[in-house]
Amino acid sequence: MIIGAQLYTVTKSCQTPEDLAETLKRVADMGYRSVQLSGVCEYDPAWMDEQLKKNGLVCALTHTSTKKILEDVDAVCRDHLTIGCKNIGIGAMPRREGGLIDEDAYADFKANFTEPMKRIRENGLKFYYHNHHYEFARCADGRWLIDHMLEDFSPELLNFTLDMYWVQFGGCDPVEWLYKMKGRLECIHLKDLAIVGKEQRMAPIGVGNLNWEKILVAAEEVGTKHALVEQDKSYDDDPFDCLKKSLDYLRALGYKD
Repeated sequence: MIIGAQLYTVTKSCQTPEDLAETLKRVADMGYRSVQLSGVCEYDPAWMDEQLKKNGLVCALTHTSTKKILEDVDAVCRDHLTIGCKNIGIGAMPRREGGLIDEDAYADFKANFTEPMKRIRENGLKFYYHNHHYEFARCADGRWLIDHMLEDFSPELLNFTLDMYWVQFGGCDPVEWLYKMKGRLECIHLKDLAIVGKEQRMAPIGVGNLNWEKILVAAEEVGTKHALVEQDKSYDDDPFDCLKKSLDYLRALGYKD
């Protein structure tokens, strides 16, 4: 299992090609050998391929615009093949009016994304969906929304970037869900959940309360290939320092690139 850096963690340092190139170097110098391209500026795929190779990095996964996928999924596939990335991800399904992700939003997602998922598979690539907590909301039939997703789409069409923080935030057990979703989890997200006063906060791995030893054992047992460190919010801390703290903790547990 390769430990990677989700660049959304340092998105503010990825908003121009020059800054993105420097961020890739900083992450590689830190010791990471894989990245997820998410929250970064527009880039030329050939340029990105060059930057990745120069820094000894591979791109494990992206978060790609849903608009791009719906408008020209074949072009998205070509761009991913250029940078050597076989996994096309989205950060969430498009929201309904009012900012909601609910059963109506899921109905739209199912109607609109089934064919692009098939085209991604036909191009030899995989489609990944990143969960938050709202996929663990109960539907009218009493089942979780994420249960419908698992039932309605085969593992050949829909994989999940299961996010350990958001599973816990949604009131569920990350280890249980890792085993439940076996066969769909080549890429997962690692971030910790800490309690600061009355607030639940995102935190570097090992700073919060998630049981990482059990989580990581389960991840390996279900076939995870890329465990990507992500911290959407770093609060008053430097996000690069947060990435380093997480990597140091994981290395102390014996996880090496």
